[in-house]
Amino acid sequence: MNKKNTIIIGISGASASGKSLLANTIVNELGSDQVVVISEDSYYKDHSNIPFEQRAKINYDHPDSLDHELLHQHLIQLQQGQTIEVPIYNHSQHIREKETRTIGRHAIIVLEGILLFVEQPLRELMDIRIYMETSLDICLIRRLKRDIKERGRSLDSVLKQYEDTVRPMYLQFIDPSKRYADLIVPRGGGNRIAIDMIKAKMRELLKSLQES
Repeated sequence: MNKKNTIIIGISGASASGKSLLANTIVNELGSDQVVVISEDSYYKDHSNIPFEQRAKINYDHPDSLDHELLHQHLIQLQQGQTIEVPIYNHSQHIREKETRTIGRHAIIVLEGILLFVEQPLRELMDIRIYMETSLDICLIRRLKRDIKERGRSLDSVLKQYEDTVRPMYLQFIDPSKRYADLIVPRGGGNRIAIDMIKAKMRELLKSLQES
């Protein structure tokens, strides 16, 4: 594969805005093994060399917390038809697992993450950029449910992180990045009209790739 027959679609927006839901709904409903989802969260830098107490204090909503260079390198490798090893990140311990996830030779790569549109090199690799616009109170409620249930976090720690870094970084980096979007989707990942439109576009892209 070369760059011309690998499509990269980026889905960004606030934490818990519905990015993962939109990405996975679209891919599952398309039912094609030529489409795969990659989460920006997988590329958090590994901090296993420092104590947990210090790891917990890192600002995970700042672009510097992510290994965007590795993500950029991996996307180029995918465009070239190579296979990559995507890191697996442990959110409760703030470290990378030893295991990785093998991905390769897909026609469409769906990227989802909060800071995907912030850095120009990443943006330039994307053929379509979608921004999820969901009110911050809804995002906070979803984040509370997710982090307490799925990531073993306490209520106090989630609220403190939201106040200290999540909301400020959203205002500083994420919200301004929506100007780079080709499509802004309101009401989160359950927006059926948006899902059907994006699926139709992806089917069109898949068909054109198969015919080329």
